[in-house]
Amino acid sequence: MKNTLSISETNSTNALLWEMVRKNKLPEGFTLQANFQTAGKGQIGNSWESAAGKNLLFSMVLYPVHIAPDEQFLVSQLVSIGIKRALDEYAKDITVKWPNDIYWNDKKIAGILIENSLQGNKIKAVVIGIGLNVNQREFVSNAPNPVSLLQIIGKRQNRTQLLEKISKSILSLYEELDADKIRSEYAKSLYRKDGFYTFSTDTESFQARIETVCPDGQLVLETDKGDRKEFYFKEVKFVI
Repeated sequence: MKNTLSISETNSTNALLWEMVRKNKLPEGFTLQANFQTAGKGQIGNSWESAAGKNLLFSMVLYPVHIAPDEQFLVSQLVSIGIKRALDEYAKDITVKWPNDIYWNDKKIAGILIENSLQGNKIKAVVIGIGLNVNQREFVSNAPNPVSLLQIIGKRQNRTQLLEKISKSILSLYEELDADKIRSEYAKSLYRKDGFYTFSTDTESFQARIETVCPDGQLVLETDKGDRKEFYFKEVKFVI
């Protein structure tokens, strides 16, 4: 696949790709894929379990200088939608769990880690790390509710072909960059977008429904008592 480098092992594809970006001007959309990560990263220090050679572990670099820093959540949204569109060809009930986990029903099939480099009032570069469970049959860590494509549809998948589909899907959305369209599709794709569910913070649990997601990524909830609550990432979680 053009502009893709596949390696057997690294500590983290995000960390290694940042090293490469700092040394050379890589083409936009350049992707680094590894069969195994010794220290794969999730959001805010979380780890990512993945058996060697079973799943997709890759990072992609973009240079979205045309996106304002206060609208950088748009990158997260388009990546989430790009992955969902690709996976929709394989399974039903794929959703995006705010802010950017990919779910099948109530189980997590993919995680996304986006890291930005800012220069002045512009986003200089973005490295997008994606871990997608593809051919893993069993999960042994204490990671909550994981699932793989193999578990969902009962067949092993060609990881190279799947990576190409996902990359094309993401880059298609990125090149078009219709912000209103992306935000609308993201809203329609949200996990538990309809009805009231249990949410929790460090201090309380409550029933609420998703009212909207703001352009900066803030989640706005309406409680069953009619109150409006606003949260940024890690300030609230779904109770599953």
